[in-house]
Amino acid sequence: MHFNFGFTTIQVLWTLTFAALLVLLVVLLGRDRARRYPWFTTSIALIALQRLMSRLLFGRMPQLTLAEIFITLADVMALVGLLVLVEVARQAFHGVQRRIWIGWTLMLAAAAIYVLCVWGPWPDRRTLTVDSQLAVLRLMGLVAQKGEMLVGLLAVGLGLLVVLFGRRFKAGWRSHTQQIAIGLSTAAMAQLTVQRAWQTILMKAAPHTEAEFEHLMGLREKIFNANSVLYVAVLVWWIVWLWMDEPGTAVAAEIPSVAAAEAVIDAPTDGERR
Repeated sequence: MHFNFGFTTIQVLWTLTFAALLVLLVVLLGRDRARRYPWFTTSIALIALQRLMSRLLFGRMPQLTLAEIFITLADVMALVGLLVLVEVARQAFHGVQRRIWIGWTLMLAAAAIYVLCVWGPWPDRRTLTVDSQLAVLRLMGLVAQKGEMLVGLLAVGLGLLVVLFGRRFKAGWRSHTQQIAIGLSTAAMAQLTVQRAWQTILMKAAPHTEAEFEHLMGLREKIFNANSVLYVAVLVWWIVWLWMDEPGTAVAAEIPSVAAAEAVIDAPTDGERR
């Protein structure tokens, strides 16, 4: 029996992702996590805004105007992504000596930049000019693309460091910082894997007929849909862990309340004072 729900896989995944982003924002704001992770909250809000704009604006505005909006937003999101990593690193390794912090930062940045440089393709330098509006948009698009990839590479490295060494500082297994780092690294690793797999397929594939081309596009859709499913799982991961309090938080909150109650009980009455 075949059921026809009238929705495509892409539409269902878009709806699930957008709903999960909104729920995560509610958790971050409602559970007061946004105060501790302001840049992470900002990044989630920007992702939700980007997805909403893509649904509302595509096909309703000139292509050049759309390109200007979304490329500019992508550049901003890449910058915010770097700030998120700095925020998570500071929360995870608070108290680390400055020289150790600088050393690990330089090593992680050098490794990520090296991978970024050898991971092509890169456009010809002669095309990277700013002599026209299209050339500016092309340059901004390159910055957004490579910036997103750099953020992903750094997220993978940072997630590994937090898992291995976070327990020694303030990012144990059940801490919010480690759960955010694990989610960031998982989503980044999946995104990088999808990009690399698709580039490899394009280099080897050479469709000669319309059927072969449609098969290639169908394969692309399945790969990117799988990545979307994993991202939804990451959002659910964040929702669950950020909703729960960190170990010791509830106990620490109860201590002042108990102390206040005992103070009220032990306080002398008016008769005793007299």
